[in-house]
Amino acid sequence: MDAPTIVLLHGGPGAHHGYLYPQCLELARSHRVFTYDQRGGGQSKTDDRTPITWRTQIDDLAQLITEFVLTPLTLVGYSWGALLAMLYSIEAAARTSGPAAQSPLPSPGKLVLISPAPITRAWRNEFEGTLADRQRSPQIEAMRAELSASGLREHDIDAYRQRAFEISVAGYFADPRRASALTPFRVTGRVQQSIWESLGDFDLRDALRGVHTSVLVVHGRQDPIPLVSARAAAELLSGEIVVLDDCGHVPYVEQPQALFNSVETFLTN
Repeated sequence: MDAPTIVLLHGGPGAHHGYLYPQCLELARSHRVFTYDQRGGGQSKTDDRTPITWRTQIDDLAQLITEFVLTPLTLVGYSWGALLAMLYSIEAAARTSGPAAQSPLPSPGKLVLISPAPITRAWRNEFEGTLADRQRSPQIEAMRAELSASGLREHDIDAYRQRAFEISVAGYFADPRRASALTPFRVTGRVQQSIWESLGDFDLRDALRGVHTSVLVVHGRQDPIPLVSARAAAELLSGEIVVLDDCGHVPYVEQPQALFNSVETFLTN
């Protein structure tokens, strides 16, 4: 396919790219989509117990970009993948001068940040509290009670596991019932923990001011991740932000047409 390439970064961390499909195949209508399972998840799981950090993820992404000649570089990141795209862009900008210039990284020409993970620890803490509250909401508690009384665990274990997964992620959605359309996935817990711990008491706001590229941020108004974080990222990056109504953290399931129309317009202009 003779089309521009985008690098699609999945969320997590510690997950895999498969849960972005089938909906995100829409991106392949006009672009060559390069994606991969980040180290520690999916087909990139490892028995090596060395902690995987955010720098590990940047180094892996940089190696893939170089080896597969993924330039001019467009990064499309979802959730944690959007934060990874920002971390990579910060590192690439830092290597344009000074001692780090001896090992420069290709800088993205465009960034698409979909439901970006919080850019500060404080906003991450707020997100975690909001999500926990939602998971205790009467609607989701009723879903749990319905599953418990359904008898699926004894009679159809696959259906039971599917429903249990949907309930486990329901708080991410503006309407918890939409969780049934999300492709199930697993997260490698130790990888997720080691990456977040490696970030420490992070705050990317000052560093983002040094990134100069074309940026689109898309965020659901009902996303448990604070909208103020997404707005701040867009402002600091001098980018455009699209806020989707009736949408939580998974716009490719909840508002796919609005999401992909916005992304396509941005990428082709």
